Amino acid sequence: MTDGIALYLHFPFCKHKCCYCSFVSYAGRESEIPGYIDAMIEELNQRAKGECLSSVFFGGGTPSLILPDQLNRIMNAIRTLFDIAGKKTEVSLEANPGTIDEPYLAAIRQIGINRLSLGVQSLDDKTLVLLGRIHTADKARQAVRFARNSGFDNLSLDLIYGIPGQSLTDWQDTLKESVRLEPEHLSLYPLSLEDDVPLSGAIQNGELPAIDPDCTAEQYEAAEDYLAAEGYRHYEISNWAREDAECRHNTTYWQCEPYLGIGVAAHSYIDSHRQANTHDLDEYIRIYQLRELYQPEMVEEIAPETQLAEAIIMGLRLVKGIEFESMIDRFGIDVTDRYEREMDELIHWGLLESDGRSLRLTRRGRLLGNEVFWRFLPQ
Repeated sequence: MTDGIALYLHFPFCKHKCCYCSFVSYAGRESEIPGYIDAMIEELNQRAKGECLSSVFFGGGTPSLILPDQLNRIMNAIRTLFDIAGKKTEVSLEANPGTIDEPYLAAIRQIGINRLSLGVQSLDDKTLVLLGRIHTADKARQAVRFARNSGFDNLSLDLIYGIPGQSLTDWQDTLKESVRLEPEHLSLYPLSLEDDVPLSGAIQNGELPAIDPDCTAEQYEAAEDYLAAEGYRHYEISNWAREDAECRHNTTYWQCEPYLGIGVAAHSYIDSHRQANTHDLDEYIRIYQLRELYQPEMVEEIAPETQLAEAIIMGLRLVKGIEFESMIDRFGIDVTDRYEREMDELIHWGLLESDGRSLRLTRRGRLLGNEVFWRFLPQ
């Protein structure tokens, strides 16, 4: 368990909406960024309670569209409103390689950003065009050089696999080149499409082949083997890291620890309650321009049985799995009794394994995680 609370700040602006993206983001509205930052700072002022921060994460959208002086305003507000003194809080910012240069990265490093997450997605130009990315493979390589020259020693690369038409060899080439860039962290995500995104429409219209689940699984297993051989520790279903480079912020989610979400569509989890902000950018800015009191769009109290299920499901995403004693300490429940039948079946099918002290997904189980997770949900 980590100390303190994690802070997430959602920045929903993009230069261009990618063809696969279903996140809450808006293209072509950069002129509204100053007003949005004013609104975010007002929300911070209303909701902060002087908590000790374990991590800060600027996500999006494209947070690298925030100018250094704007980012400095936000960081100064955070330092004023929260306790981050006396400890090295992980402060991450997601960046699009097509929006950054070396002076920008040097400036934000000085402001206090100490972890950079680059949305590389692919190092093949044709694939980047298919995904609707605004950068090229050369821009991605250049962004890594800029980051290193600017003093970043905690660098993560995001990559996507399972892309229509992407062969195993294509994926292995991207993996190998990504490792040659020597990032401390890699996040690998299978392409997942909502029905209303352009890439999904292209598949439905026959312009692109459908996603091949067998090829996707093969690519995932190839990544497991290759990254292990290259010294990356597989610590979560989709994440690999060098020693001590695991993402502290995301670990908060996987361990079901408290987090505060600021900005449009941001979610929070505090005191057994989940909250969500409005998805409407105009409404969000209006609320805080008028200094109206914070009013979440959704509030949900999480029942103890659901808390237990979520702790098991999220904990099983971690390669180390869940420890039975920690579940007893946290919930007063022995999961080996509560879920004896489910566990026996899943172990028999080769999806889970246990050493008597803990429970974890097998290699096959990581491919079929959803077949495991739903069995722990309250009936």
